[in-house]
Amino acid sequence: MRAIDPQESGDADTLQLRDCPVPSPQTGEVLIRVAAAGINRPDIMQRQGAYPPPPGAPSIPGLEVSGTVVRLGEGASGLSEGDKVCALVAGGGYAEYVAAPAGSCLPVPDRVSLIDAAGLPETYFTVWSNLFERAAVKDGETVLIHGGTSGIGTTATQLCRAFGIKSITTNGSDEKCAASRRAGADHTINYKSQDFVEEVKRIAPDGVDAVLDMVGGDYLPRNIDCLGTAGRHVSIAIQRGPTAELPIWKVMQKRLILTGSTLRAREPSFKALIADALHRDVWPLFAGGDLKALTDRTFPLANAADAHRHMEAGSHVGKILLTV
Repeated sequence: MRAIDPQESGDADTLQLRDCPVPSPQTGEVLIRVAAAGINRPDIMQRQGAYPPPPGAPSIPGLEVSGTVVRLGEGASGLSEGDKVCALVAGGGYAEYVAAPAGSCLPVPDRVSLIDAAGLPETYFTVWSNLFERAAVKDGETVLIHGGTSGIGTTATQLCRAFGIKSITTNGSDEKCAASRRAGADHTINYKSQDFVEEVKRIAPDGVDAVLDMVGGDYLPRNIDCLGTAGRHVSIAIQRGPTAELPIWKVMQKRLILTGSTLRAREPSFKALIADALHRDVWPLFAGGDLKALTDRTFPLANAADAHRHMEAGSHVGKILLTV
């Protein structure tokens, strides 16, 4: 099969097509003929040598795909050959075929194309697991979401609107603020021209109930300033660095919960539980139009380098996909 399997770390030009063996589905896995694969920030970090695959995962990047099941491994249940699915994988998505745990596969939702479905698993698994399970947000609460036009941001704002939760997003331009509002955000902040802490206090004088943070670094103490009593802070990425000075007294005064997670290395059984929750509580919302797959742009698999450069430029709204 053709696949993107960089032999060394470096810039986007390391992403070149190579001939690779077709993977064999192991116990509990299925083999998927890939229609499209999603691009995510961890892919860029892996390419740069900053985020190696977990033990046992393919060196081929790509954490989410859509396609057709073509073979079942021993013990794989709930799926049949020919099923159209989207799937969360620990790696291997930038290829013509990928092996995926059967429990991490979901049917392509109603009113979503097979190509667009490739952009759903990573963001929906991440947002549901962190914002709705770890932070336990609920109807009537308010959430601050950084990176409003990213895949995570657009997914989070759509889910918040669907479940009666108000959202405030931060974005890098007025144009992106407008795009975030179109994606479902109730309030938007241009962090380049506005102090997001002051704006949050104006919008939500008692503070927000939760923060979904992919920025890290010096954003942590500022996020804590935005939280109200019994607020929850969830860290899912560290784009501005892995360390911060923590105002412990404010954490105590406000009775805050600080949590976070990574998803890629979690065991298949954990991911299967998230998939079950999404299938039950979220996937039906696509049929009624409450949720939509937001694709910014597609690139052919051979042009993976251009897709990475497009993500690094930061101009996208929604998901960037590779078509196979």
